[in-house]
Amino acid sequence: MKKIFKITLFAFIALLLLLLSLFGYLFFGKKSQAENIAWGVCFSQKHAQDFKLDWKKTYLALMDDLGIKRIKTAVHWDLIEPKKGEYYFEDMDWQIKEAENREVKILLIIGMKTGRWPECHLPQWATNLNKQEQQKEILAMLEQIVLRYKDSPAIKYWQIENEPLYPFGVCPWSDKEFLKKEVELVKKFDDQKHPIVITSSGEWSLWLKEAKIGDIVGTSLYKIIWFGKLERHITYHFPPIYFWRRLQIIKHFFNKDVICTELQAEPWGSRLLYDSPLEEQKKSMNLKQFRENMEFAKATGFDKFYLWGGEWWYWMKTIHKDDEMWNEAKKIFLVNP
Repeated sequence: MKKIFKITLFAFIALLLLLLSLFGYLFFGKKSQAENIAWGVCFSQKHAQDFKLDWKKTYLALMDDLGIKRIKTAVHWDLIEPKKGEYYFEDMDWQIKEAENREVKILLIIGMKTGRWPECHLPQWATNLNKQEQQKEILAMLEQIVLRYKDSPAIKYWQIENEPLYPFGVCPWSDKEFLKKEVELVKKFDDQKHPIVITSSGEWSLWLKEAKIGDIVGTSLYKIIWFGKLERHITYHFPPIYFWRRLQIIKHFFNKDVICTELQAEPWGSRLLYDSPLEEQKKSMNLKQFRENMEFAKATGFDKFYLWGGEWWYWMKTIHKDDEMWNEAKKIFLVNP
């Protein structure tokens, strides 16, 4: 009995020391910022339309006024295939062509879950299909998109789904094995071999599953979020080194890079932005918070960021005549084009 107790005690102490070492590794230390940071912005045609904006003017303003050279844009399924088997490429063709004209590089999100609420953008005709039927239609859609855009000089990366293994949004299912099939299909039809990005939560994931599947891991980075269960905003207090250490783990074990594909630069509240009072919005994003988020991002040591909020900046500037966020963002892109 004493021997068993000693073994159990030794195992407990060893585990405790291991956990303390891991905690110290992830949460303590400091990393200087990358020498050259590449800044981009996220864009969603549907999100801009939800703000009642002219989405084309918004898209062009991001490139022409802010001088952005890297854009992450989404191919929402319900916009690209409003009727089964009938693809509408005109709007996405326009986005790709305008980026080509300006030598802007695109990270193109494709799949069922492409970001912006409700995250999964199924067309109405697909909502009543069973899982197997939906997956068949998704693969058919991906084939059409890849074959159409793979030769565009604007395409830099494919992002397959948005945080596909992280439970967020109104989605019918999540399936790791199907995600692998999506990656295989894109690699099969893309003879240009663009890198494939698989994304996950920046705060609540170790990115290991994503690193096994994709060529590059994409992560989000948020500081103030709305926590619905508590009905209040909460602030994340993860230190910058927490992101850097996990990046090093991915590089060491998988020889793959990690980039920030969603850096918070807009509010997050109890209601969607276009339905939220401005006073509420300022609780989670204002000029001071924006600057703090940018400085925090630099301190992580990451060298690629896509800012989440371009449509909101333009909405504030054109609808509410408040251009402080727009002008602050412009400083970032002028310094690091």
